[in-house]
Amino acid sequence: MQNKQPHKQQCVLYDRECIGCMECETCDLDPNKICDNCGKCLDIRDYAAIKIDGIIGLDKYNKDK
Repeated sequence: MQNKQPHKQQCVLYDRECIGCMECETCDLDPNKICDNCGKCLDIRDYAAIKIDGIIGLDKYNKDK
């Protein structure tokens, strides 16, 4: 019987396997706090606007109609 180890997660901060240091769960604004996904560090606004320059690939769908 083989002794298989479970697949370890990749660290999201460093190029290594997760070692369980929990550094990824620390708040970027207050290092003494665990991240609660408040989004204050992301500068999220209530609204956003984007400019669309064009739609690629739409011609192939319009030819069938």
